[in-house]
Amino acid sequence: MSRKRTVNAVTGSTRTSVDVLLTEDIKPLGEQGEIVRVKPGYARNYLLPQGLATVATDHNKRMVDLHKQKLADIQVQQLKALKKLGDDISNYSVTLEANANPEGHLYGSIGASEISKSLKGAGYSVSESAVRLDGPLKELGMYTVKIELHEKVNTEVKVWVVPVASAT
Repeated sequence: MSRKRTVNAVTGSTRTSVDVLLTEDIKPLGEQGEIVRVKPGYARNYLLPQGLATVATDHNKRMVDLHKQKLADIQVQQLKALKKLGDDISNYSVTLEANANPEGHLYGSIGASEISKSLKGAGYSVSESAVRLDGPLKELGMYTVKIELHEKVNTEVKVWVVPVASAT
């Protein structure tokens, strides 16, 4: 009599490999949310018990796809908000006071931190790292400074460097 042997196998597996869904970034395998094929022993003895992966069922795959869609929608909304912020900043001008000699050379300089602080004071959330200067501003005058809010959102702001008003 021949008996059929039943094997308790993981869905999506073969005898030599199994599909798992990564729940965390694992350097040699992939990033969170990816489905990777690994040896059954590696999945059973390391990935699954450590919580680094889960079995790649159809339900889990759908949940990951929904999560990715939600993240994409959030990124679109953030990009729209940054574009609006960029438009608002381009219509604004920053005036900074600085000590200068009679020829217009500043005793110090104006850097990205001063411009960022002034924009924040006006209600525009711009980090110091978003301000793109070729170098510090060392003279009185009007400058056009680039602001990079996102790799896809760039704008400019006019910066007026004026002498400090004397209190006499």
